[in-house]
Amino acid sequence: MRQRNAPPRRRLPVWATALVLLVGVGLGTVVTWQNTYALREERVTVRHEGRELDGVLALPESGEGPFGLVVFVHGDGPVDATHDTFYRPLWEAFSRAGYASLSLSKPGVGGSEGDWLDQSMDDRAEETLAAVAWGRARPDIDDHRVGLWGASQAGWVLPKVAARDGALRFVIAVSPAVDWLRQGRYNLMAELRERGATPEETREALRRRETTLRLLREGADFERYRDAVGGPQTMTAERWRFVSRNFRSDASADLRSMSGTPTLLVLAGHDLNVDVADTEATYRRLLPPDSLTVRHYPDAAHSLVRSDLDGEPVPLTLTALLAPRQLFAPGFLDDQRRFLERVSGGEAT
Repeated sequence: MRQRNAPPRRRLPVWATALVLLVGVGLGTVVTWQNTYALREERVTVRHEGRELDGVLALPESGEGPFGLVVFVHGDGPVDATHDTFYRPLWEAFSRAGYASLSLSKPGVGGSEGDWLDQSMDDRAEETLAAVAWGRARPDIDDHRVGLWGASQAGWVLPKVAARDGALRFVIAVSPAVDWLRQGRYNLMAELRERGATPEETREALRRRETTLRLLREGADFERYRDAVGGPQTMTAERWRFVSRNFRSDASADLRSMSGTPTLLVLAGHDLNVDVADTEATYRRLLPPDSLTVRHYPDAAHSLVRSDLDGEPVPLTLTALLAPRQLFAPGFLDDQRRFLERVSGGEAT
């Protein structure tokens, strides 16, 4: 019942209602079209050390194979098989080079059993080797064209796997770290500069870092860390356990051992997480020049998302919905495809 003094409700004209519906339908069509990929996705399960790991095998849209295979190695965090759909443009690019992609949800994520925070980098390497073996056993996979793609924290995993499996055809390392401790300091200082920290704030952050490192070296438990460092922290007992297992990670020895594996090193111009100059220098020092390809993307952030979108939730979300292939730095997807075509020796089309 309308209140006495309330203005009458205005109805949209028929033409305006129709226009709203058309815009809504059109937008939905664009979103569906932009998020449809030239792929056949198959849900798979890989068993490793008594646990089942849920994953996706993304095959080229047509053909029976055998296809080459890219096995994905995630960065830090609770990443599912699709990385919240972030991987699909990459899978599509690889499919155009004649490659399938295999990606597993981390332990404890999605349908995967276990807890990724209980893993060391060696554990992650063994898990990746199990995924590689699973892929090679499939009749639609060419076991001579199997390689790895990994980002960020995968920088400590990829060289371990390649050092243990000399039959890998290639490694694609995206914003990889080399030394955990050096990276940690670089990341801290870069973030302090980014937010305009004062000299006093910087000194305090470095003091906290030194205290944390001392406690890690002493094998301190989480309660001792919390009492010593104090203040609001994102660190949890589970994360402290993970860091304690891995803070000594250094990829240098494994990089030497993977010498000869064709490697694409991908580096971003706006990387606050990894010191790209240090990473490039280390890769160039330890790998033969004829096995290493380096690609720089000046306008990319650490994840190779365009730097103008990184940290901007609304533009990032809209781009992910309306033009997901445009999330990445210009040339990134095409360069990945071309690298695979080259290492395949012209076998891919």
